[in-house]
Amino acid sequence: MKVTLRPARTSDSAALSDLAMRSKAHWGYDAAFLEACRAELTITPERIEAEQMTVAEERGALVGMIALAAEGAEGEIEDFFVSPEAIGQGIGRRLMEHALSQARAAGLARIGVDADPNAEAIYVRFGFVRIGLSLSASIPGRMLPRLERAVEAAAP
Repeated sequence: MKVTLRPARTSDSAALSDLAMRSKAHWGYDAAFLEACRAELTITPERIEAEQMTVAEERGALVGMIALAAEGAEGEIEDFFVSPEAIGQGIGRRLMEHALSQARAAGLARIGVDADPNAEAIYVRFGFVRIGLSLSASIPGRMLPRLERAVEAAAP
């Protein structure tokens, strides 16, 4: 399988929104839960322009994405999704390694993420540690694991 990483384009917004919803549904959430998440998982052209968003593309189809937002020395993973049919093929690893490389190049000290509880173990594999809990932006009262990791300096 030949997967290419590239910057997201504003014209990718509908396909990325669909990818985010399908990826979230992979965890077995019901239709009402997914509908409550729709606004937060909608990838608008404005978000693509505002975030450093990278997509994984295979034969013209978008199979993954990751977005890194930065403010000062702090970074935030805003969107990290792999299409259900592509899970387990190393796409997530490539996307995360790319985001970490971007973070090093930008001189970020740390990256944080509010993770879906089902995805916490994925972030832990990438060196993130839980530092607390955050309120979900989609589901009132739902708590999400808050994770963070240091960004190693780039080798000279």
